[in-house]
Amino acid sequence: MSPRTHTRLRAARSGEVPPEPSPRRDKKARRRLRYQVAASLDGFIAGPNGEYDWIVMDPSIDFKALYAEFDTAVMGRKTYEITTAQGGHGEMPGLDVVVFSQTLPPSAYPGVRITNHDAREIVADLKAKPGKDIWLFGGGVLFRTLLEAGLVDSVEVAVMPVLLGSGVPLLPTGASTKLVLADQRTLSNSGIVVLAYTVPGGVGPAPPIRFIKSPSRPAKKKAIRKTKTTKPSPRRAAGSRRRRG
Repeated sequence: MSPRTHTRLRAARSGEVPPEPSPRRDKKARRRLRYQVAASLDGFIAGPNGEYDWIVMDPSIDFKALYAEFDTAVMGRKTYEITTAQGGHGEMPGLDVVVFSQTLPPSAYPGVRITNHDAREIVADLKAKPGKDIWLFGGGVLFRTLLEAGLVDSVEVAVMPVLLGSGVPLLPTGASTKLVLADQRTLSNSGIVVLAYTVPGGVGPAPPIRFIKSPSRPAKKKAIRKTKTTKPSPRRAAGSRRRRG
């Protein structure tokens, strides 16, 4: 009998079963899982009924560039239901979407897969495969589960200049985690502050914030070169008249 099995049997007899090891210890992660969300200034990612109409839009945010940083997105059931309320099956352009739910039946649509399996195991498998980064699209409960499993590599929040007062929290109650600031950008036109933090011990640091368009500079006006006209001298003018006469 292995020491691990002996320990678990002894713990089972006493009624205390030690937790399973984190999936990160068993699989070599190759790509980052990034919690990339918008949040109100008081720390909510959605209103009390899942509303998101409070999110401020800013034309300097390049959503095409943001989506291009990922090839996979993972989300929980509530976030999925919010996305499907707009129609469709929650497809995201250019991304494979994995939805974790214990109540929805397992199913698959073009670009979308709903599973009842353990999110920690599925995400650990995804991180071990080659590819672009993985977008943790929401919500807070799934974030808490994957954070405690040691699978989240960065927390990237676009803080909106809005106070909701109540709603779905950025992170439900649980253990604290220290983060390291990797990058920050302030969008002065809208008041949005974009923050990127690294979770220590992850695959790598949070990437720089690249999806903010550079402010366009006004085009320089070409200087019109004026040709200087010189008046003929009186003598030349008189000589010209004599020749013509």
